[in-house]
Amino acid sequence: MNTSTKLIAPVVLGFLLLSTGAHAAAQKTVLMLGGNSCEFYLDDVAKALTAVKGVTGVDLKSMKGHVVVSHDGTVKTETLIAAVKNVKGTKGGAEWHCDAMVMD
Repeated sequence: MNTSTKLIAPVVLGFLLLSTGAHAAAQKTVLMLGGNSCEFYLDDVAKALTAVKGVTGVDLKSMKGHVVVSHDGTVKTETLIAAVKNVKGTKGGAEWHCDAMVMD
């Protein structure tokens, strides 16, 4: 075996170890939705959650009143809740807002 061949195996092994640790496992977080008239603004909730870095999917249809958020495992629950809480506005002079809490 020459010197370059002896170096390839440890380099490849090191790369594989580093690359497998760099990817977090896919996860799902279920949030119960609430707030004043939030159910009328689910498209806005989906847009807000999709904009969070690491979110890979948003399912608002599987569980009524809930959202199932698929993500890469790097997303903090607090970040998802904050994204939902930022969905708010005024329509016809009435204020509306969304809220969320984690379902265990």
